[in-house]
Amino acid sequence: MPAAATEPAPPAKARSMQEIIDAAKPSDWRALDPARTLYMELDSGRVVVELAPQFAPEHVANITALAHEGFWNGMSINRSQDNFVVQWGDPEGENEANRKPLGSAKGKLPAEFSRASEGLAFHALPDRDGWAPQVGFVDGFPAARDPEQGQAWLAHCYGMVGAGRDLAADSSTGAELYVVIGQSPRQLDRNITTVGRVVEGIERLSVLARGTGPLGFYEQPSQRTPIRAIRLASDVPAAERSPIEVLRSDTPLFDELVEARRNRRDDFYKRPAGHIDLCNVPLPSRRTPGK
Repeated sequence: MPAAATEPAPPAKARSMQEIIDAAKPSDWRALDPARTLYMELDSGRVVVELAPQFAPEHVANITALAHEGFWNGMSINRSQDNFVVQWGDPEGENEANRKPLGSAKGKLPAEFSRASEGLAFHALPDRDGWAPQVGFVDGFPAARDPEQGQAWLAHCYGMVGAGRDLAADSSTGAELYVVIGQSPRQLDRNITTVGRVVEGIERLSVLARGTGPLGFYEQPSQRTPIRAIRLASDVPAAERSPIEVLRSDTPLFDELVEARRNRRDDFYKRPAGHIDLCNVPLPSRRTPGK
């Protein structure tokens, strides 16, 4: 008798984003480097910022010097503009006579809007982008690339941190920083030096009362949020550090995570989108297990 025909196995059910994260191995995660991690200490708690020296080395060097010397300690958050940014620094920064000295940090830096793409481990997304020929991730940072020009740059996604400047391209020092808290203002890409991203505590900044002055600046000193300190994690005793790991963005598991977000297949979604925007890709973090 002929062998009975076998039914093809049903396709494996796609895993949800949470199932993918739960299945991640220790090698799918990486710990933050204390030498390039900032802790902003507010009355409401800690905000953790990972710096990106591979894109803005001179700005990051200035920022680490400022943090190491306590430049921001006792300063404030001075601006909260709805659907845009929260900004902090010296409230007397515009007053040359009263502004705080930068210490050993440089008073003049080059604009670091982009860099050569050669040498970067660029992990591209599958979909087109309206702002760049290619988009993807470099070491967990959302980034864009122009292969013809050989240039790459960080993208202004939610939670990204940039260095405020005046009209001149080279007028930023890293002393005035902001974080994106609204719809991704990608028009700022390659117009401002982007220095890192918030990996934990963004909610402590995004919920701040909006400023009523021009560009969301607070009109009264009493409206500002005081900053207890901004410190390098490497200057903080190990027992007081935040033991954070972030999901690596250069692995097959991350690709699966992107696809799970790109084509949602849970019961609520009736039609997969087949597309994902760079700034809508999740960048999971977690507390290191056992710590």
